[in-house]
Order: sequence, then structure tokens, then C-alpha cells
Amino acid sequence: MTEPAASPARILVVEDDAPIRRFLKIALGSGGYEVAEAERGRQGIELAATSAPDCVVLDLGLPDMDGKAVIAAIREWSRVPILVLSVRDQETEKIAALDAGADDYVTKPFSVGELLARLRALLRARLDRAAEPAEQAVGALVVNFASRTVRVDQREVKLTRKEFDVLALLARHPGRLVAHGQFLATVWGPAHMDDTHYLRIAIGHIREKLGDDAADPRFIITEPGVGYRLREG
Repeated sequence: MTEPAASPARILVVEDDAPIRRFLKIALGSGGYEVAEAERGRQGIELAATSAPDCVVLDLGLPDMDGKAVIAAIREWSRVPILVLSVRDQETEKIAALDAGADDYVTKPFSVGELLARLRALLRARLDRAAEPAEQAVGALVVNFASRTVRVDQREVKLTRKEFDVLALLARHPGRLVAHGQFLATVWGPAHMDDTHYLRIAIGHIREKLGDDAADPRFIITEPGVGYRLREG
């Protein structure tokens, strides 16, 4: 018996310019993708929640709200890859969009070949994330990546979004050193590579909530001046 064909990836295009939207629908369709469309930011947020897209292609200049606000809204509950497609080519705009939670940024005018290649890369990365275990147990510490919950000695620990992202990065690499720069780039964005105090404060709060003593750590080990590692076992 032959295996059923995989369903095509669904791309949500959030773009207010109708000709560009039509062009993208044709280009993405020729690449084998299924396309959903939204012309306003709020409609895009709603479709991101209801149509289960595999990737979002988003313009920043929308009539009802800025695209960066759309990114932030989606990131409150979803890790779906977001590719910004915008005429805004200033570095500050790119940094702001990436800091808000976008995964990639392409400026208009754009090459269809490049756009499709970047989409393939984002979709591959999403498959890699989907293949990771739903949770990681390190001794008495259990980090559930799917539900974004943490338990220590069977009790649930409430972390902020940033605190969870810091701990999750450690839990994905137990026993391995995670450098300051990797934390800052991944959790806070490339614009905050020098803001090591953000990380220091977050680690302090996480330790307090886990009941972890920095001088005699059960879980988080400090590598002075370099980064942190999660104790194995």
C-alpha cells in the first residue's frame, strides 16, 4: 500500500496591497504551498489562530496596526515561523521586527527564488523543533516545552515568559555550556547583545523560584564570565 501524500504547507500572507497579495498567492502556489490571505493586521492575527498556518508572511505597513504589533500578538501564544516582507529597509526596523519575534526579514522588491528558499529554511527549522521531545527532565527539574510549564520536586513553578525561555534554552542542552551571547540573541534579540544584566537578573529570579543556591547549585551552574550550564542528572 502506498503512503498518502503529505499535505502542502499552509502559508498565511498578511498584506494590504492586493496586487502583491495576488502575486504572492501565484508564486507560493507554484512552489507547492497552500495560501491563506489577510489584508489587515487583526484579520491576520485571527487567521493565525484559526487556520493553523505553517508559516506567516507579513507586511509591516498595514492599515489598522503596525506589523510589529501583529508579531507581538502572535508570539503571545504561537511559535509559528514569521517572515517579514516589507519595503522598510532601515536597520532599526529590521532589528525591531526581529526583536518582536520575527524569524526572518526580506525587503521589497524581492526575488521569488530567495523568498521560497527562506520559506523552506524556516519550515525545515520548524520541523526540527517539532521533532524535539515535548519535555526534558533533569533530576527533579522537568521543563515541558509544549505547555511552557516547569516542575521541581513535583510542584509547579511559575516563570515569566523570558525566564521560561532562558531555562528552556538550558534544558535543550543539558550539561552543555550556553554562552551569554547565545542567551541574549535568542531570548532578547540581536539588539541586546551587550545587555548582560538582563540575563543576570533572569537567572537570579529563576534560581530563586527553583530553590537553587548559586553557591551550591542543584540545577544551574555559573561559568564565570562565559555563561551557564544545566547540571546533568
